Amino acid sequence: MKEVILSKDQKAAVSTLKSLEEPTRASTGNARADYTAMFTQPIKLFPYLFGLVFLLLWQFRGIHTLFSLERYQLPIPSDIITAMRENGDILLIYSLYTGVEIIGGFLIGSLLGWLAAIAASFRPQAGAGAISIMASLNAVPIVALAPIMNNWLGDGVASRMGIVSVMTMATMAVSTYKGLRSIEPSYLELMSSYAASARQLFLKLRLPKALPLIFSALKINMSTSIIGAIVGEFFIASRGLGYLLSDQIRLANMPLAWACIVIAAILGIVLYTIIQLLEKRFIPWSISNRNENEYLT
Repeated sequence: MKEVILSKDQKAAVSTLKSLEEPTRASTGNARADYTAMFTQPIKLFPYLFGLVFLLLWQFRGIHTLFSLERYQLPIPSDIITAMRENGDILLIYSLYTGVEIIGGFLIGSLLGWLAAIAASFRPQAGAGAISIMASLNAVPIVALAPIMNNWLGDGVASRMGIVSVMTMATMAVSTYKGLRSIEPSYLELMSSYAASARQLFLKLRLPKALPLIFSALKINMSTSIIGAIVGEFFIASRGLGYLLSDQIRLANMPLAWACIVIAAILGIVLYTIIQLLEKRFIPWSISNRNENEYLT
């Protein structure tokens, strides 16, 4: 290809055109960013605006009118806040009591499910069947688990922790086993070419590959733990948010009953957020974290 030789004046004209083109590109990029921000900002604010509108409708009895409810059936937010303020001491004690059941059962069940999945992954022929049997535990209702755990562990905190452990163990086992076994053959061939041991294969390949599914199971288990602990307290308990909730419903003291529901919801949000923060800390490369960061930016 023949090289084009430019004169001094032609070179000056080309450099002038380039200098004019660069600000145009920058302004175009800024315009696109402003245009994107104009539409993404309202989307980010929409959940908060929706929550505010919902609370206002609830407070001024718009929901009561819509569903033909009376105030004693659905207390308004100000009544719930008053009940929380007047019964703050007992709500705090019972929240800590239920929190111990939730966190203790969550940790025990998740750990047992994780260890079972690891053991099954080293013996896949027998392990797949064992994981399937463990998954059937999710079909056992809390109504059946509560008296069994009470008979085995007494009527204290341990029985609710047992209920939560059984409810959370299967989810962790199934998710972890799937993550440990879902390895592309090319990765296994590469590790084999480096003469990697079974321990190195597990620590360097299988475990990192399973981390996204493990954290997904942890988030599911956290929600399940709250349900298991509170519902378990309905049947056999003398303390806790579930016990107080069922007792106040029987007494028709709905503001305090709804205060228990609100505190349980706040507790669930806090614990779920902790799991999300740990997920971002340990696996920032996960697809779910990348998609969330892209949405927020």
